[in-house]
Amino acid sequence: MKKVLLSVCFIAASFTGMAQVETPQPSPAAEVEQVVGLTEVEVDYSRPSMKGRTIFGDLVPYNKLWRTGANANTTITFDTDVTVGGKEVKEGTYAVFSIPGEKSWDIMLYSDTNNWGAPREWDESKVVAKVTSEVTKLPFKVESFTIGFGNLTNNGATMDIMWENAMVSMPFEVPTKELATASIEKTMAGPGANAYFSSAVYYLEEGLDLNKAKAWMDKAIEMETANRGEAPYWMLRQKSLIHAGMGDAKGAIAAAKASLAGAEKAGNMDYVALNKKSLKEWGAM
Repeated sequence: MKKVLLSVCFIAASFTGMAQVETPQPSPAAEVEQVVGLTEVEVDYSRPSMKGRTIFGDLVPYNKLWRTGANANTTITFDTDVTVGGKEVKEGTYAVFSIPGEKSWDIMLYSDTNNWGAPREWDESKVVAKVTSEVTKLPFKVESFTIGFGNLTNNGATMDIMWENAMVSMPFEVPTKELATASIEKTMAGPGANAYFSSAVYYLEEGLDLNKAKAWMDKAIEMETANRGEAPYWMLRQKSLIHAGMGDAKGAIAAAKASLAGAEKAGNMDYVALNKKSLKEWGAM
């Protein structure tokens, strides 16, 4: 009986050991990232190798839809809107499909990335952009399927696909000018109302320089009043607390009454209750 149990344990241990075996993948996963201007671009794909085989026109037939790699879909991710083939492509992740030809390829970005290989039913409405690229014959062999980025400028680049002795490229443009201009204008314009408001509230809550907190809150209210046509009641509420913290009862009551009126107009009963409670504490109700 002991021998039987030992044999069973040995077999079980053998299967456990086998389950833990790791071997190299024939088409290992790869990831390539590139910042183009102010846009981050990432390609995730698998890399099959030639292994003495003829690739294009044989392993990868001409004029048929190809997953552009191996295993799961090859995907490209943009963190801003971009332009591909003259079409605007929204920020996000897209599958990369292609139709290789002897002299040119069609490269397509497909909105559905949940396929293993080519979709069973191709949906043309999911093609967000399409580029036709002439094949460049390389003077050397590329053993492993490779995707990279080239022709980098502030305003665009190419996604380059290379294998065997062929290279094709998908140009794309990025909105660097718009992003940079917006960043410059925002910075040069100085802090916005929310920045002043948040800073003032932090100083109030932490018991820091209340004179600075008051100046920042006044600036926030001034900016928001210019935009809205009236002072926001939630800012006036914090202004009343700053005045109270400075020992300025008159200023606190005036700000609280203004906040109360704004809260009643907006129907915000939480702020109505808060202001009434403070006004009672300060002897104004």
